[in-house]
Amino acid sequence: MLLRWLSIISLLWLGMSQALADESGAGLFERNCAACHGSAGTGGIGVPLALPSFQATISDDYIRKTIRYGRPGRVMPAFTQLSPDEVEAIVHYVRAWNKKPPVVYTSATIKGDPAHGQQLFGQYCAVCHGANAEGGDGTGVTFSRPRDLPIMAPALHNPGFLASASDGMIKATLMNGREGTPMVSFLKRGLKEKDIDDLVSYVRSLDKQPLPASAQVLKVESPVIERDSPYDFKTTVENIKQAVSNNNFFYGRVQTLEYGFTSPENENPKQVIVYFCNVSLLNQVLAIDPRVGMFLPCRITILEQGGKVKVMSVNPKVLSGLFNNAELNRLCDQMTQSYTAIMEEATL
Repeated sequence: MLLRWLSIISLLWLGMSQALADESGAGLFERNCAACHGSAGTGGIGVPLALPSFQATISDDYIRKTIRYGRPGRVMPAFTQLSPDEVEAIVHYVRAWNKKPPVVYTSATIKGDPAHGQQLFGQYCAVCHGANAEGGDGTGVTFSRPRDLPIMAPALHNPGFLASASDGMIKATLMNGREGTPMVSFLKRGLKEKDIDDLVSYVRSLDKQPLPASAQVLKVESPVIERDSPYDFKTTVENIKQAVSNNNFFYGRVQTLEYGFTSPENENPKQVIVYFCNVSLLNQVLAIDPRVGMFLPCRITILEQGGKVKVMSVNPKVLSGLFNNAELNRLCDQMTQSYTAIMEEATL
């Protein structure tokens, strides 16, 4: 009788533990993943995790490593701040959408001819995944425009993907395709299993090649651009306003740094922000990643402290890494050059 009760208690405890894990996983997913992948895993900025054909070919380890490593330059961040237990809770929650037994792949390396695989990749894969496997155009950030496909072609030449996907998973995806996406079975396209092994070998060989631009974010020497002004405070503000116009931006307004945080009579008039904008640049940046809108319009801060005037701004290059979006690199670099030119012209 005692053994029977112990068995019942054990089952009840396991059930309670499972329910707590699900609840924890649901909360963690909602806080960390749902904004991109959708609360029900139907996708959005990120891939649709609940897609049956996706669930059928991925392993728990693939999800686990994807959470840890992310996809450098492709919006998906590396969640290094999550504990191992939190990662496992999210993995379990995501796998609850899987209606079939989970796939387990071995760590065995698939032997093939990478040179032949490269030829096949150019013929069958490059149209979606890019000539150098850098991924499809765009990074899935589609707040401001409709999605053309249910899933963006992932970047295969990416350290996060290559660290997460086993050879067996890549082969299974090529063999079976993914229903509900443009990815079809390569067997149905006429390739033999040996050809698929060659393709897997080529994709794995990308690990030894220089990273494409799509997997890189800008390196920032300093998160802040800062210059000392030889002029008095009022002259410096006027110089910034003029330099803004000289560099193809339009001046917006001057506002105290403390505006809205204290009553007007307590605002420090020697700490101000100059707001400015370039509509063409604004539209280009927002079309790539609407999240940049949080940092717009452009702004430069002028402070006078101890009789010295300082001009400073956030370095726009920071946005590339902050949003983990390599498609912002060119425009962020251009914006940094513009900010620097304005500040240097105003403080000459």
